[in-house]
Amino acid sequence: MKILILGGTGEARELAGRLVALGHDVTTSLAGRTSAPMLPVGDLRVGKFGGIAGLVGYLQARGFDRLVDATHPYAGLISINAVAASERTKVPLVRFMRPAWPHDNGWLSVPDFDAAAAALPPGATALITTGHEGLATFLARDDCTLVTRLIEPPEMLLPRHARLILGRPPYSVAGETGLFQREAITHLVSKNSGGTQTAAKLEAAKALCVDVIMIARPFYGPATEVATIEDAVAALHLDGSG
Repeated sequence: MKILILGGTGEARELAGRLVALGHDVTTSLAGRTSAPMLPVGDLRVGKFGGIAGLVGYLQARGFDRLVDATHPYAGLISINAVAASERTKVPLVRFMRPAWPHDNGWLSVPDFDAAAAALPPGATALITTGHEGLATFLARDDCTLVTRLIEPPEMLLPRHARLILGRPPYSVAGETGLFQREAITHLVSKNSGGTQTAAKLEAAKALCVDVIMIARPFYGPATEVATIEDAVAALHLDGSG
């Protein structure tokens, strides 16, 4: 069976390994945003598809039997395009969505980047952990001190009131606690990414009484949605026989 995985996450790599071990023809597609990504087993494709039409054409030209969206929960347009491409090609779509972190009543939940930036009070020292998308919205808050943590440097130059920290998860509670204390962080801005690799910042924030602004997850449309690798394999209706 030919399977296209829209990847870029640890779960996507794990799933690719499982499916290849079962004897299936697996291609993982990466967006190419990270310069030195961890690579999955199986075939690899890097770069954008060119919208819905491009993904539809790729699915049809390569004769894929299944499509798996195992991108980040906030991947955005590619997840929306996956739904449309599945509908047009009739290639079944399975969406791997890791469980969200349990809601904490101490969080301020907001719908998007604009609302998150607006929620920062003047004079705040905020750790921004939401990635490249929406960064300019936060940087516009020149009445705050911003500590921006990214895996790759941004294309834009940071203004005087912002500082860049480069880091790659996983992070530890001790490390996050030290970071919050060194930088005198008063606010944490995060997406509800779920998983264990970046959850330590929430524990550190709670222990230090740092205010948390949490951006809610988007809704991408209909798909068979699973939360574990085992459920993903089952949802693909695979039995290892090819």
